[in-house]
Amino acid sequence: MSTDHQKYSTENQKDAIAAYAARHNLTIVRTYEDAGRSGLRIEGRDALKQLLEDVRNRHADYTVILVYDVSRWGRFPDADESAYYEYSCKEAGIQVRYCVEQFENDGSLSSTIIKSMKRAMAGEYSRELSAKVFAGQCRLIGLGFRQGGSPGYGLRRQLIDEHRVPKADLSRGEYKSLQTDRVILKPGPLHEVGVVQRIYRCFVLQLKTEVEIAAMLNVEGIPNEFGRPWTRGTIHQILTNEKYVGNNIYNRVSFKLKQKRVINPPEMWVRADHVFDAVIDSDFFLAAKRIIDERSKRLTDEEMLERLTSLLKQKGHLSGLVIDEGDEMPSSSVYRTRFGSLVRAYQLVGYDPGRDYQYIETNRALRTMFPEVLEKTLAGIREGGGTVEFDELTDILRINGEFTASIVIARCLHTQAGFLRWKLRLDTSLRPDITIAIRMDGENKDILDYYLLPSIDMSTDRLRLAEENGIYLDAYRFDDLDTFFGLSARNELGVAA
Repeated sequence: MSTDHQKYSTENQKDAIAAYAARHNLTIVRTYEDAGRSGLRIEGRDALKQLLEDVRNRHADYTVILVYDVSRWGRFPDADESAYYEYSCKEAGIQVRYCVEQFENDGSLSSTIIKSMKRAMAGEYSRELSAKVFAGQCRLIGLGFRQGGSPGYGLRRQLIDEHRVPKADLSRGEYKSLQTDRVILKPGPLHEVGVVQRIYRCFVLQLKTEVEIAAMLNVEGIPNEFGRPWTRGTIHQILTNEKYVGNNIYNRVSFKLKQKRVINPPEMWVRADHVFDAVIDSDFFLAAKRIIDERSKRLTDEEMLERLTSLLKQKGHLSGLVIDEGDEMPSSSVYRTRFGSLVRAYQLVGYDPGRDYQYIETNRALRTMFPEVLEKTLAGIREGGGTVEFDELTDILRINGEFTASIVIARCLHTQAGFLRWKLRLDTSLRPDITIAIRMDGENKDILDYYLLPSIDMSTDRLRLAEENGIYLDAYRFDDLDTFFGLSARNELGVAA
């Protein structure tokens, strides 16, 4: 199911399947459930992938698969995809039955025709729904309402009611709960607004480059919106995003039906100008745009490729991040626009990106993240009244002189079957009392969750985590470090008579 307020809620499906099983004297031994997942493609459908893997590898401990209806395989744009998955089950000798369909899935001509029609109808439903949703989003954009995404440095999301009366500011991870409420952008804290304005002044008036501005802010100890150091890319994003002048832009990139990501030309953009309170004067923004455009227009395709070749020789590899951080380089978005995609630009300079370079970039980012995580952990312990000592030689934390802890950041790995895995190496030589294992998300950009692993329960120096690990390990899983900070906290006791 994709949402839980429809007839396809998992509970309704389970009840219908259970009733069917009871009527046909079948015992349900296993349930594969993809809750809150889109059926447009198999990516993200971990339960369906697991079912197909169990079936193909002959690990299935059942002889019949019960499916609510034909559309539960997915509303794929290509109807043959769901037919292929059903056939894979039949090929392994497992029967597929549909619990609420008005036909028997017996391979007869009538059932084959009806199934084909229903599969095509499921895909058509997605196409029609996509068109309706897109039209609704375009209308909301025109009315000046924000449609998802991080607000960005110097801005905040504000919740308003149907009369445009402000209700509250939304923090990261908070969303509107009423259908009639909307979200707009507003200027953030004054010190952030001042930094954004200063970035524009430095770029337009002092003619500083993005690299120089980023270095200046980092030297002054001013973090970006995620609490991390500034980079050329993050400065460039502020200088090119029209939300800072109050414009609402949509449809710059299309990803309809989750098929192919397309960068749309400006004439296809949906926009509403001056619908938010501006952080930057339009004159400053236009001046910055002219500088950036002129910087790119001066270069021919051959010159851009020459610079890319030179950067490749200098760095040994290429990525969007490497390009954005390069001095005197057009941004990665300019390369995408000029050559259609970064991969195409790579091909023209004879570079194969490969997965190894992505691995290097990820590891470099994780190494940069460790000091930030460490600092936040130390601060959280001290805020709770605890004391902590950090050994720079062993990276071990000694808390309140009572127990030790270490921090491990686990990068996310993608298996060939599309599953997510995390590998942990526990320090068995120093044997910290608690290992704080931080799992990164699927893109290795943000923290997914935390595991507080006590050494008394860990008998191995290597641990492999899946998305779901059972109660033995997931009992130690937390969304934040508040529980750990609670262990470190100190409370003052009253005087007893």
